[in-house]
Amino acid sequence: QVQLVESGGGSVQAGGSLRLSCARSGYTSNPYYMGWFRQASGKEREGVAAIDNSGNTRYSDSVRGRFTISQDFAKKTLYLQMNSLKPEDTGLYYCAAPGSGWWGLPLIQGQYAYWGQGTQVTVSS
Repeated sequence: QVQLVESGGGSVQAGGSLRLSCARSGYTSNPYYMGWFRQASGKEREGVAAIDNSGNTRYSDSVRGRFTISQDFAKKTLYLQMNSLKPEDTGLYYCAAPGSGWWGLPLIQGQYAYWGQGTQVTVSS
Protein backbone atom coordinates (compact mmCIF):
# COMPACT_ATOMS: atom_id res chain seq x y z
CA GLN A 1 0.00 0.00 0.00
CA VAL A 2 1.51 3.30 -1.12
CA GLN A 3 1.57 6.04 1.50
CA LEU A 4 2.70 9.65 1.15
CA VAL A 5 3.22 11.88 4.18
CA GLU A 6 3.91 15.60 3.77
CA SER A 7 5.56 17.87 6.31
CA GLY A 8 7.18 21.29 6.51
CA GLY A 9 4.23 23.61 6.02
CA GLY A 10 3.73 26.68 8.16
CA SER A 11 3.12 30.41 8.24
CA VAL A 12 5.62 32.88 6.81
CA GLN A 13 5.69 36.47 5.67
CA ALA A 14 5.87 37.39 2.02
CA GLY A 15 9.41 37.00 0.72
CA GLY A 16 10.15 34.14 3.09
CA SER A 17 11.00 30.52 2.40
CA LEU A 18 9.75 27.07 3.34
CA ARG A 19 10.82 23.56 2.42
CA LEU A 20 8.20 20.87 2.14
CA SER A 21 9.01 17.17 2.43
CA CYS A 22 7.08 14.10 1.34
CA ALA A 23 8.07 10.68 2.63
CA ARG A 24 6.82 7.77 0.58
CA SER A 25 6.44 4.07 1.34
CA GLY A 26 4.90 1.05 -0.29
CA TYR A 27 6.53 1.23 -3.73
CA THR A 28 8.49 -1.85 -4.81
CA SER A 29 10.68 0.40 -6.99
CA ASN A 30 11.11 4.14 -7.49
CA PRO A 31 8.09 5.70 -9.22
CA TYR A 32 8.94 7.20 -12.60
CA TYR A 33 7.79 10.66 -11.51
CA MET A 34 6.33 12.52 -8.55
CA GLY A 35 4.68 15.88 -8.15
CA TRP A 36 3.46 18.66 -5.90
CA PHE A 37 0.02 20.19 -6.13
CA ARG A 38 -1.72 22.92 -4.17
CA GLN A 39 -5.25 24.01 -3.50
CA ALA A 40 -6.24 27.46 -2.32
CA SER A 41 -9.51 27.97 -0.51
CA GLY A 42 -12.38 28.03 -3.00
CA LYS A 43 -10.16 27.10 -5.95
CA GLU A 44 -9.37 23.94 -7.84
CA ARG A 45 -6.27 21.93 -7.12
CA GLU A 46 -3.40 22.89 -9.44
CA GLY A 47 -0.10 21.29 -10.36
CA VAL A 48 2.95 23.13 -9.06
CA ALA A 49 5.99 21.00 -9.91
CA ALA A 50 6.95 17.53 -11.08
CA ILE A 51 10.18 15.56 -11.30
CA ASP A 52 11.06 12.29 -12.98
CA ASN A 53 13.66 9.79 -11.87
CA SER A 54 16.19 11.18 -14.37
CA GLY A 55 16.00 14.54 -12.63
CA ASN A 56 13.96 16.28 -15.30
CA THR A 57 11.64 18.89 -13.81
CA ARG A 58 8.55 20.81 -14.78
CA TYR A 59 6.99 23.84 -13.09
CA SER A 60 3.84 25.86 -13.37
CA ASP A 61 4.32 29.39 -14.68
CA SER A 62 3.30 30.84 -11.32
CA VAL A 63 6.20 29.27 -9.41
CA ARG A 64 8.96 28.85 -11.98
CA GLY A 65 12.15 30.53 -10.78
CA ARG A 66 11.01 30.57 -7.15
CA PHE A 67 10.30 26.90 -6.32
CA THR A 68 12.64 23.93 -6.73
CA ILE A 69 11.55 20.30 -6.69
CA SER A 70 14.04 17.57 -5.81
CA GLN A 71 14.15 14.07 -4.43
CA ASP A 72 16.40 11.78 -2.45
CA PHE A 73 16.00 8.17 -3.57
CA ALA A 74 17.90 6.77 -0.58
CA LYS A 75 15.55 8.54 1.82
CA LYS A 76 12.50 7.97 -0.42
CA THR A 77 11.66 11.61 0.08
CA LEU A 78 10.42 14.33 -2.26
CA TYR A 79 11.11 17.99 -1.53
CA LEU A 80 9.78 21.36 -2.57
CA GLN A 81 11.97 24.35 -1.75
CA MET A 82 9.84 27.48 -1.88
CA ASN A 83 11.55 30.87 -1.97
CA SER A 84 10.27 34.41 -2.43
CA LEU A 85 6.86 33.31 -1.22
CA LYS A 86 3.83 35.42 -2.09
CA PRO A 87 0.40 35.60 -0.44
CA GLU A 88 -1.05 33.90 -3.53
CA ASP A 89 1.07 30.84 -2.73
CA THR A 90 -1.16 30.21 0.29
CA GLY A 91 -2.91 26.86 0.19
CA LEU A 92 -2.89 23.20 1.09
CA TYR A 93 0.08 21.51 -0.60
CA TYR A 94 -0.15 17.88 -1.64
CA CYS A 95 2.45 15.36 -2.66
CA ALA A 96 1.35 12.96 -5.41
CA ALA A 97 2.69 9.81 -7.03
CA PRO A 98 1.72 7.72 -10.06
CA GLY A 99 0.44 4.20 -10.43
CA SER A 100 2.77 1.34 -11.25
CA GLY A 101 4.20 1.59 -14.77
CA TRP A 102 2.97 5.13 -15.40
CA TRP A 103 5.48 7.48 -17.02
CA GLY A 104 5.77 11.11 -18.09
CA LEU A 105 6.22 14.43 -16.32
CA PRO A 106 2.67 15.65 -15.80
CA LEU A 107 1.09 18.45 -13.81
CA ILE A 108 -2.39 17.00 -14.26
CA GLN A 109 -4.26 15.46 -11.34
CA GLY A 110 -5.58 12.56 -13.39
CA GLN A 111 -2.05 11.28 -14.00
CA TYR A 112 -1.44 10.71 -10.31
CA ALA A 113 -2.85 7.78 -8.39
CA TYR A 114 -1.71 8.40 -4.83
CA TRP A 115 -2.00 11.51 -2.68
CA GLY A 116 -0.80 12.64 0.70
CA GLN A 117 -3.00 14.32 3.27
CA GLY A 118 -1.60 17.79 2.55
CA THR A 119 0.34 20.37 4.51
CA GLN A 120 -0.84 23.96 4.95
CA VAL A 121 1.23 26.89 3.71
CA THR A 122 0.12 30.38 4.70
CA VAL A 123 1.91 33.47 3.40
CA SER A 124 1.00 36.81 4.91
CA SER A 125 1.63 40.20 3.32
